[in-house]
Amino acid sequence: MNLKPKARLPMNVSFLDLRKEYHQQTLREAEVTADPIAQFQKWFEQAVAAQAAHPEAMTLATATQEGKPSARIVLLKDVDERGFSFFTNYESRKSRELTQNPHASLVFWWNELERQVRIEGRVERVPAHESEDYFRTRPRGSQIGAWASAQSEALPNREALEKSAKEFEEKFREGEVPRPPHWGGFRLIPHTIEFWQGRLNRLHDRIRYRLRENGGWVIERLAP
Repeated sequence: MNLKPKARLPMNVSFLDLRKEYHQQTLREAEVTADPIAQFQKWFEQAVAAQAAHPEAMTLATATQEGKPSARIVLLKDVDERGFSFFTNYESRKSRELTQNPHASLVFWWNELERQVRIEGRVERVPAHESEDYFRTRPRGSQIGAWASAQSEALPNREALEKSAKEFEEKFREGEVPRPPHWGGFRLIPHTIEFWQGRLNRLHDRIRYRLRENGGWVIERLAP
C-alpha cells in the first residue's frame, strides 16, 4: 500500500502526530459479569457518567445477500435481555439489506474511556406495539420527518424534502401524528459480544462472550 499521509492530511500534520497511547483502565476476566448484557449496561452507564459524546451512537453494519457491506451510524434506543433495538424507515437501504440478510453487527466507541464494544447477531423487527410506543415519545418534528422522508431515495434538491415536510405538517396539523406503516424498530439478538479496553503499547484487553448452542455464554480473552 503506497500511502502518503502528508498528501491526505492538513499541512504540517502527519499520522505520527496523531498517535495515541491508551492507558486509562484494564479489563480482566475476574472483573466482568457472567452476563454480557449486564456488562454492556455497566459500561454504558459509565460512558454516560464520563459524559461521552453521544454514548448511544453505534455503527450498524449490514450486507446484501451477495455479501456487499455497508455501514452507518444509528442510535441505540433500548437494550435488555432480548437484545439491542433501534428504529428506522423500513424502506431504507439498511432495512432492505436486513430483510434480505437478517444478520448484522454493531460497534460502540467511547473515546473518553478508551473503550469499544462489538456485537454480532441476527436481526428481527420489533413488535408493532413497541414501535407505536416509541414513536409517540418522539418530538413532533421527528414524527413529521418520518412521513416526509423517503429515506435513502435520491432527491432533486433540498427544497423537495422541505416541501414534503410542510405538506405533512399541514396534513397532521390537528391531533397526534400517527406512526407511518413504513417506520419501526429492529432488534439485534446477539450471539457474540466483545469488550475492548485500550492498553499501552497496543497490548489491548479484549474479552469476548460467545453464546453456546444450549444457551449460556463462554467468556474468553482474545489477543489484541
